[in-house]
Amino acid sequence: MLALKRLTHHSFCTRASIVASQHMRQQEMLHLLPLPHLAQMNPKRFLDIYQFGNKAAIEKERARLADEMSRGYFADMAELKKHGGKIILANKVIVPAMAAVKFPDFEVNYSDGKTLKLPIRLCGNVADADESSVPKASLICLSFRANSQAMINSWSVPFFDTFSKSKDVHLYEVSFIDSWFLCLKPIKKLLMWTTRKPNSDEIKDTLERQMVYSFGDHYYFRKELKILNLLSGYIFLLDQFGRIRWQGSGFATKDELLSLLSCTSLLLTE
Repeated sequence: MLALKRLTHHSFCTRASIVASQHMRQQEMLHLLPLPHLAQMNPKRFLDIYQFGNKAAIEKERARLADEMSRGYFADMAELKKHGGKIILANKVIVPAMAAVKFPDFEVNYSDGKTLKLPIRLCGNVADADESSVPKASLICLSFRANSQAMINSWSVPFFDTFSKSKDVHLYEVSFIDSWFLCLKPIKKLLMWTTRKPNSDEIKDTLERQMVYSFGDHYYFRKELKILNLLSGYIFLLDQFGRIRWQGSGFATKDELLSLLSCTSLLLTE
């Protein structure tokens, strides 16, 4: 009996030692992981493990983590309460073509599953699409959170009413979805199905409010446009070459709307 107790005690101690050793090894491995991968252990980012040996990739992720941790929901909310969403001051006049910067390319999805690369623009003498389908003016409205849809509507509805008969103007309302769960194919497909609208009988030569979605990581897209606050809505007026000729944010004021409509009319005559 005594020998059995000694054997049981020895087995327990050995097992505990192994478990402790494994735990310490795991802690050492976690310590060696780059910080971004510890902070963002979701399936999509975890696939970047092959980049652990890439110093440039690690430094890039560390810089991103530091940038993202410098702001958060509460900072965005405080800013929203202070400025009412006026993060980007709206232009009073149109930006000269020579001084305008190009809007970054990105892909969007329609609710029926079709994809489109925006903006639709001319590239020198070659168009990304059929030249006849390239608009002279495009209004792209960006929404990163559901609460900003009311802001978007304050711009897009008057814009639509003013240019509803124009075939040279496009209007896109883009909802960004960056949740890895909602980006999973089955969930994404279900989400698209729930937002799908019946076929419209509108005349193709008239303006249409095109509701589209962009899935995935948009950090570098936002960084290129200098967008920090995700609670506001952002409006960009582009010319036929995809250059930003006017921009605004938050809720539209009367003067800002007049400026937007005037600048759009100018683009139609260029």
